[in-house]
Amino acid sequence: MAALGMAFLLVWCMLLGYEYIQFQQDADQNSGVQKVGTALYAALARLERPDQVQTAVATTAIWLNQVRHDANKLPDDLVFELRDRKGHLVYSSNTAVSRPLAALVPAAGQAGAAAYWIYQRDAADWSLRIAEPKPRRSATLGGLGRGLIPYLLISLPCVVLPLWLAVHQGLRPLRLLAERIAARQRDDLSPIGMDPKYRELRPLVAAFEELLARLRSKAQRERAFIQDAAHELRTPMAVISTQAHVIARAANPAERQRAQDNLNLAIARASHLTRQLLELATLDDMEPGKCETVDAADVVRQLLAQQMPNVLARRMDLSLDAPDTLNWSVEVAAFQSIVTNLLDNSLRYVPVGGCVLVRLRNEDTALILSFSDDGPGIPEDQREHIFERFYRGRGHDTPGSGLGLAIVRQAAARAGGSVRMIPGLRGMGCGFEVRLRSFRQAVT
Repeated sequence: MAALGMAFLLVWCMLLGYEYIQFQQDADQNSGVQKVGTALYAALARLERPDQVQTAVATTAIWLNQVRHDANKLPDDLVFELRDRKGHLVYSSNTAVSRPLAALVPAAGQAGAAAYWIYQRDAADWSLRIAEPKPRRSATLGGLGRGLIPYLLISLPCVVLPLWLAVHQGLRPLRLLAERIAARQRDDLSPIGMDPKYRELRPLVAAFEELLARLRSKAQRERAFIQDAAHELRTPMAVISTQAHVIARAANPAERQRAQDNLNLAIARASHLTRQLLELATLDDMEPGKCETVDAADVVRQLLAQQMPNVLARRMDLSLDAPDTLNWSVEVAAFQSIVTNLLDNSLRYVPVGGCVLVRLRNEDTALILSFSDDGPGIPEDQREHIFERFYRGRGHDTPGSGLGLAIVRQAAARAGGSVRMIPGLRGMGCGFEVRLRSFRQAVT
């Protein structure tokens, strides 16, 4: 309604401007004083005596000015002047001020020259002049504006009613959509199932459907995550419980030691699984952290150095191909998680005496980190599932939780990057390449 009111105001202003321009053009080309003067001159031309002409001019002046007064819409009186053949003033209607018409109507080019419309006609024995004062611009605009208001008021219902019907009918599908959403259960994430007739509502319904689909997918992932986590934790907990009973009832120190070793392994597995679950949950729920410019090469070297005892114990060849310094803008926690889980994955599945090559380099606007090994590799039919949570490939008995690569993928996604599988070393094993884009230009 406010917009409609503004539209009517704009229409009123446009019509007022148009009417004012038309009025000015009509008044300049065919003013009322020209019509009055022409009719009066035709009547005076039939009179023979000068006194009759003077009486007729005086009578006409009194009558017209009285009409103007009664109308109360026009400015000052008309000024009539009648002069004889010698130019002497015979009659003037301007009795209030004892000055001739020439003084009221200055010559063209002087101040006030445009204040009157003038009619002048000369006969053989007399000369007639009539001056009509021009109305002020404000008065003209006010009169024209008031004249337009009734027409706008008449047209207002003719516009408002169809518009109201159109808006009411147009918003009906939106009301139905709102009612359908409000009537749903709190945990109902099923599709809305509404096909709106109006093209403008289809993007809204499509956006709701997409949102519900994402929520359904997230809820399914959370349920699967909880079920898988409970299943994975059940095994080490059962082992811990069993070995604790064995220790309590062990008949000799050797049996007690074996139970103690199995208990420690189960505790370590449960601890590792719990740490990975917490890490994955943190990556899922938290917003991306603040990026910092760090020496990525030094971070990788420190993380590899922390695992050197395990590397030496397995007699593995772990090498790093990286520049001495590589400053890059990364989310430090996510980057450390990527390196740690890829290294842990290599140490678990590469056999004793194997090789692991870590490469770190920058390429255009991306930081590229890769781990390649000469281990057993991953069969072709299992590669599409390796980044799924709790997925552990077949054909090996290496203990693990199946979360390492899922954590790598999630951490890379938080940093706006990606991870993919690449060939291993010397045609054996497998590798993983992580591409992280920089939020700022890399510092070299």
